[in-house]
Amino acid sequence: MFILLLGAPGSGKGTQGKILAERLGVPKIATGDILRGAMKAGTPLGREAKKFYDAGKLVPDQVILGLIKDELVKPQAKDGAVFDGFPRTSAQAELVDKTLGERGQRLNHILLLDVTEEELVRRLHGRAVQEGRSDDTSEAITTRLRVYQQETAPLIAHYAQRGNVHRVPGTGTVEQIAEEIKRIIGR
Repeated sequence: MFILLLGAPGSGKGTQGKILAERLGVPKIATGDILRGAMKAGTPLGREAKKFYDAGKLVPDQVILGLIKDELVKPQAKDGAVFDGFPRTSAQAELVDKTLGERGQRLNHILLLDVTEEELVRRLHGRAVQEGRSDDTSEAITTRLRVYQQETAPLIAHYAQRGNVHRVPGTGTVEQIAEEIKRIIGR
């Protein structure tokens, strides 16, 4: 089972992705984690990504997709994976759809963690204090939420046409949200 978790920064994708992946016995594929791991390991794609990363530029879709493909060929991803925040754009979604389609697979569920902007800002400020994250300043938070809205709205429309987008209330306890996800996907 392949599941995509969508949601704004601070919506709980990382937390719920970890819970879901453990429950289903599949890997959680998060592009940030994969990028950092590939760069640290010095893989060919990691070295390519590092050039963009060090220059402060976005890593191109083709490089990201190459890293995702590397993850999908691992034996533990044979029967499924939880995608944490990737794809983020319609173009990336088409690449993922094509890649899975070549394997006779598809995204089974797209779960949109729905959290108000006010709650997201509160969570991100709290995370900045708790984790000492420099990317969670007020200005950065505003920019990231705006970019998310611009890039992800078309992506949600892309998947909504298939009828497999499920809005999950992203407020409540971690356990309540995990239970709602379990109810939606049936596992």
